[in-house]
Amino acid sequence: MPKAVFCWSGGKDSAFALYRILQSGSFDVVALLTTINAANSGVSMHGVHEDLIELQARQIGIPLYKVYIPEVCTNEEYEYQMEQAMLYWKAMGVTHVIFGDIFLEDLKRYREAKLESVDLKAVFPLWNENTSDLLDKFLKSGFKTIICTGNCSNISEELVGTTLSAEVIAAMAPGTDPCGENGEFHTFVYAGPLFKKNLDVICTGKVVKYYKVKKESEGKTEEKEIGYWFADIAIKDKIKE
Repeated sequence: MPKAVFCWSGGKDSAFALYRILQSGSFDVVALLTTINAANSGVSMHGVHEDLIELQARQIGIPLYKVYIPEVCTNEEYEYQMEQAMLYWKAMGVTHVIFGDIFLEDLKRYREAKLESVDLKAVFPLWNENTSDLLDKFLKSGFKTIICTGNCSNISEELVGTTLSAEVIAAMAPGTDPCGENGEFHTFVYAGPLFKKNLDVICTGKVVKYYKVKKESEGKTEEKEIGYWFADIAIKDKIKE
């Protein structure tokens, strides 16, 4: 089988895409690659501490490979760090890199172009599937995932830190994608068929953070402030210790 690295966020799309790949037996997945914020040791965008991602990888049985990036990271710096990681794995015999993206065409083209520049190929096991159907299949397969972060425009404080379900999706703002594919929310998978042993997690707190984002509107650049909820997720046993 061709060797592959899986770009791992710890969330539901990553988990279900990896599950599909392992079931198919089409690739030898040699590592889970995760980008970590060097300042706070949290997974990029998700905010989950790297210790939890390490626990996931241990229960999945695939080594975790971390790429550390600055808290304030330029595109040039990010691309340099990722290119170095890809060149490393290419030297290890890897020919493919697997992603959990579903329908963001610009992102897909970007990933393909960057990998092509180092002679690697991108794989998208969930590409262009209906996100409502995907979420239903994900849940029926036995996976459980907790909401670790979300846009304040899409989710309320009450939903942060809860286990994702059809009922929770229905309580989100109208127009929210069921898989959060537009960045509406992110999750941390703690149970399911990938794991040798499920993780016993709990939400210990919530915090809202605001970011200034530049957006183009009618030929003008506007700066808007966007709020994101973050859940502090921990392992219950460690809290008792």
